[in-house]
Amino acid sequence: MQIIKNEIMSKATAAKQASVKLANLPTGVKNEALLKMADALEARSKEILFANGLDVDAAKARGTRASYIDRLTLNEKRITDMAEGLRQTAELPDPVGNTDFSVVRPNGLKIRRVKVPFGVIGIIYEARPNVTVDAAALCLKSGNACVLRGGSEAIRSNKKIVEVLQAAATDAGIPDHAIEFIDIIDRDAVIVMCKMRGLIDVIIPRGGAGLISRVVENASVPVIETGTGVCHIFVDKSADFDMAINIAVNAKTSRPSVCNAMETLLIHRDIAVDFLPLVKKALEDKGVELRGCDRCLKICPDMIPATEEDWSTEYGDLILSVKIVDNVDAAIEHINHYNTQHSDSIITKDAHNATQFQWEVDSAAVFVNASTRFTDGFEFGFGAEIGISTQKLHARGPMGLEALTTTKYLINGNGQIR
Repeated sequence: MQIIKNEIMSKATAAKQASVKLANLPTGVKNEALLKMADALEARSKEILFANGLDVDAAKARGTRASYIDRLTLNEKRITDMAEGLRQTAELPDPVGNTDFSVVRPNGLKIRRVKVPFGVIGIIYEARPNVTVDAAALCLKSGNACVLRGGSEAIRSNKKIVEVLQAAATDAGIPDHAIEFIDIIDRDAVIVMCKMRGLIDVIIPRGGAGLISRVVENASVPVIETGTGVCHIFVDKSADFDMAINIAVNAKTSRPSVCNAMETLLIHRDIAVDFLPLVKKALEDKGVELRGCDRCLKICPDMIPATEEDWSTEYGDLILSVKIVDNVDAAIEHINHYNTQHSDSIITKDAHNATQFQWEVDSAAVFVNASTRFTDGFEFGFGAEIGISTQKLHARGPMGLEALTTTKYLINGNGQIR
């Protein structure tokens, strides 16, 4: 453990020193670095794909399920998409230095509040190599140094990507050690990072419930929780069936491994006999396994019986729990009991029920007649995101550049005393 602690402390200390210079870099320097990082990813794609191939082969040999293999796998298009994300981040407005409050007091003191970087952001994540690029890009643009710790499944991919990004960033004038990577696969590395108070200013975990719980329970560094998504769609009795089916299929199957995918479908009892067989067929045609409540089984006896555990499970796969509820109140009660405060949606023509659902469901994003898959920084117009916060303090929902800053008060006087 001491060896692990020494290595992480060394990297966190170097990142802390780099963060002081990085915080004051002009926007143009940061943007040029992002563009060079994008070019470098594409120019060295073969190296990255080779490293990723080793990770994928190892994952397959371990019998890793297909949805996780998909998260892990890179190809030329995904590398191009990562490079494009860097270029798009370069085009986003720089939040650092923006004034969001200004006043002149009666005694003549001029007070303003400005956006400033956190300093060093630690990001702990699992099997997606693209997170390495997104995290480095957003931290750099918002003036933060970063200490990254990816999952062991993608260790070779992440090491190569960081090597490419570091070289390009330094060449463009970014301080050495502004992007640090922890290549220790021992899980104790996560615990050590979480206790680097004074060197790491905030920890952002991105992954499943187990990772997030481990970070929250062990951290002395402030944590912003992101990622876990037990997302619901409630089909109200006035819903348009075609719309509801299209949205349900999209929310479950367009990319089942992501945190904004639907995990539970709720159906109003008055339409269940007609609607359930239709949506069941549409979902099963896409390969979805359905697990239903007792009321569902009376209509469709071939469904797998749902257990209590199903209602709170983030499957990350082509599995869906289905429950029939009495009304919008029952739907809201179920959601608020089992959800992870991520994203939920109602399909309805009833304006009153839509309003009630949006105001009473306690989630970061609450939709009416739309797929939960839209909870995303790009879709919300923020550009790239560091994650989707499921907590209520500092930030909630998709976290773009502004969410990676804090504030500082700047006060100018001419001799005032109190």
